[in-house]
Amino acid sequence: MNTTGLLFILPAVLIVILLLIYPIFSSIYFSFTSRHLVRATYSWVGLDNFIFVLTNPDFYVAFYNSIKWTVFSIAGQLLIGFAAALALNKIPRFSGFFRTMLIIPWTFPAIVIAFSWKWIFNDVYGFFPNLLTTLGITEQNINFFADSSFVFGSVVFINIWFGAPLFMVNILSALKTIPGDQYEAAVMDGATPWQSFWAITVRHIRSVIGLLLVLRTIWIFNNFDLLYLMTGGGPSDLTTTLPIFAFKAGWGLKQLGIASAITVILLLFLLSICLLYFRLLNKWEREDR
Repeated sequence: MNTTGLLFILPAVLIVILLLIYPIFSSIYFSFTSRHLVRATYSWVGLDNFIFVLTNPDFYVAFYNSIKWTVFSIAGQLLIGFAAALALNKIPRFSGFFRTMLIIPWTFPAIVIAFSWKWIFNDVYGFFPNLLTTLGITEQNINFFADSSFVFGSVVFINIWFGAPLFMVNILSALKTIPGDQYEAAVMDGATPWQSFWAITVRHIRSVIGLLLVLRTIWIFNNFDLLYLMTGGGPSDLTTTLPIFAFKAGWGLKQLGIASAITVILLLFLLSICLLYFRLLNKWEREDR
């Protein structure tokens, strides 16, 4: 490669090093030290941070919350996005208008979504609690982000509302690539609608769904801003996930070494999940050849 080519790719390489490679390796290094955000000096502590994290009951509470947050959010986003894509694929007229309207939630930044829903669910002036009370469904206004019975379901619902359009758009694009003559051949062969759906529709779009699951698993499991802005991890740590737990350890307790150990564990877990996803995707690709 000549000098001109190297100069062209140098900015991209520097950005990757500064924003990806350096943070990863610095976190791995600090996870083995007593690095503190206030004290300038620190020492090598080996696996002490990992032992402290893995023997801390709060870590398993946050890990369990992260699993629930990810599984329920992805399941809801996939089901609603898939259903919306199938519906839009069947109504070619005005489909562009409906696509535009349904994609709107995905266009908003997390801070706008968080504060909008905090206003909607506010127990004093919020639209939804007052509506429930007016209709006689509840005796008094409910603070959905402070009530332990409703807070987790509320944040999952908001995340589904936010993320389902991504599934919808990508699945709809995949549905448009399925040849119509395959469905005609299936009808001539006596296939039922369910058999056609499973053997043709699902088989053609499963790779797209698999890639979406990989991306959304990483994004949702690592999600910090949306959940933290809505609940701050409360009440009583019911919505404290691993990223929020790491944030509290790093910026709350100033224990950067412990926070780094949490993020390294999170990284290893996500890598193992992604490896399982990619093994499944490779299996599907071999079957489609």
